[in-house]
Amino acid sequence: MSVAALIVAAGRGVRAGDGLPKQYRSLAGRTILARTLETFLRHPKVDMTLVVIHPDDEHFYRHTIAQLESHGASLSAPPAHGGETRQDSVHRGLEALAQRAPDLVLVHDAARPFVDTDFIDRAIAAGKASGAAVPGSPVSDTIKVVNEQGKVLLTPDRSTLRAIQTPQAFRFDTLLDAHRRAAAEDLHGFTDDGALIEWVGLPVHVFDGNVRNVKLTHGADVEAAEDRLKGRAMTYVTRLGTGFDVHAFADGDHVWLGGVKVPHERGVEAHSDGDVILHALTDAVLGALAEGDIGTHFPPSDPQWRGASSDRFLAHAVALVRMRGGIVDHLDATLLCERPKLGPHRDAIRARIAEIAGLRIDQVSVKATTTEKLGFTGRGEGIAAQAAATIRLPEIH
Repeated sequence: MSVAALIVAAGRGVRAGDGLPKQYRSLAGRTILARTLETFLRHPKVDMTLVVIHPDDEHFYRHTIAQLESHGASLSAPPAHGGETRQDSVHRGLEALAQRAPDLVLVHDAARPFVDTDFIDRAIAAGKASGAAVPGSPVSDTIKVVNEQGKVLLTPDRSTLRAIQTPQAFRFDTLLDAHRRAAAEDLHGFTDDGALIEWVGLPVHVFDGNVRNVKLTHGADVEAAEDRLKGRAMTYVTRLGTGFDVHAFADGDHVWLGGVKVPHERGVEAHSDGDVILHALTDAVLGALAEGDIGTHFPPSDPQWRGASSDRFLAHAVALVRMRGGIVDHLDATLLCERPKLGPHRDAIRARIAEIAGLRIDQVSVKATTTEKLGFTGRGEGIAAQAAATIRLPEIH
């Protein structure tokens, strides 16, 4: 599947104060746009990158391209000129890409220079899976809906709210068709491509955002970003967590292992689906975060988790990492039992865990061992798993 990145850089950035449009302002010696572009240009899965600029910004753009070339990166496609609104600019960029007809397009704001390779990987995966996917982070503030007089009309439940970011991923032909339909009806008020897809009646999936992927809107944002790049604000620290889970066998005809239903002459006794691999991995991730264990987040005394699919538990733990601006580097699990045998299902289990956690399959390891007929697993009374998770979290200095 071919992937194009469409970088929207045609705005004036008036909220950033007087001076250059913010995408051309210096950020630790290079323009904001140059820093944003380089991540996409160096990404192995992005086949083409096109920038939409304001017609008056040609010389600023050429300066940015010179900075990229001095760092060994370059753009093969000339820029497209934007329109009156962000929606118009995206539409013009899509039309410029139409002759190359990529399968998937990532639409990204030029003023988000902290997008990283992991985020782009996840955007591509989400776009491939759903056809329309946008990153969103949980809202920490209470949100009020007010009228023109400042009277509160509604206080929505913030647990259902997400602050939407970019890059947003769409099937190219779907997004281009939506823009053409909106233009034909003279509708130009969409500030978000996900909303445009919703308008044409198609579903939009939200995947985990990242608090580090900030948009530089105001002058203070640029100053904070400068500090961050100079190393005074944030560095990463690596953390390791471990997990263990066990379930006794019971009547049944299958067990769940790593999100895969495996035929077996026994089932397991469990409050949820009893997936020892996913339970151990969940505890490993929570342990790396120092966020308690699976019972803290999903107490067995709560009836809503009875029979629950354990993929929800691991997805929740991974989302907590990303909400804190972190990265999951690797997940490793070992199954302990005499039977069932893991080998025939290993690849499917690795793929399913990677899908749940939003990782590449080479970031997931699954192994198995017997206990040489010793203990409860050796006697065939139950099944167990142990796991480790390696993550990176930003630390503020």
